[in-house]
Amino acid sequence: MRVCLASTSPARLMLLRQAGIEPVTRSPQVDEEAVVAAVEATEGRMLPPDEHVLLLARRKAADVVATLAQLEPDFDGIVIGGDSMFAFGGEVLGKPLEPAVATARWEDMRGGTGILHSGHSVYRVAPGQDAREAHAVAQAAVTFADDVTAAEIAAYVASGEPLHVAGAFTVDSLGGAFITRVEGDPSTVVGMSLSTLRRLVRELGVEWTDLWNRELVS
Repeated sequence: MRVCLASTSPARLMLLRQAGIEPVTRSPQVDEEAVVAAVEATEGRMLPPDEHVLLLARRKAADVVATLAQLEPDFDGIVIGGDSMFAFGGEVLGKPLEPAVATARWEDMRGGTGILHSGHSVYRVAPGQDAREAHAVAQAAVTFADDVTAAEIAAYVASGEPLHVAGAFTVDSLGGAFITRVEGDPSTVVGMSLSTLRRLVRELGVEWTDLWNRELVS
């Protein structure tokens, strides 16, 4: 059973590898801002985070499924798409990109709790059959330590890690020491909820263990 990750996210790739899955990766050709803007214009409202991430996860997976149909018509397996957003204090926080923005976010977030929203889209693709999809959104609450010092924030921002990740933090690398609690599937905060993926894969008639194709080194 082949697995294609419709993403070039290093975090999502690492997560699947740690779960025993070595996927092929394809970059979806989706203009995320344009997709969201078009839907919001049509519906006359702003999409809340859960709808936002699910919309993009589904579009990304669908784009890669269409590409595989053209380039690899014999592909037999699973395609996984995902998207994540972090909301804190009623505001959606994307990638800060600038050190000053990351610093200000950490000054606001310490001692508080935010919600990571992760959209998942899984397709079962097989030659000569219509692709079938299952999708879902997972959420995890992330609480930050209230005693993070200005010096720690400065050092973390200087590392560069928080600049290019949603919410300006990671749970599985340097930022993990500043997080005191995660409520929900911890892998959600990394980029995808493995327990959610397992459920969606099973809905499509595939056992999660059938996707294991990577030899783990003890």
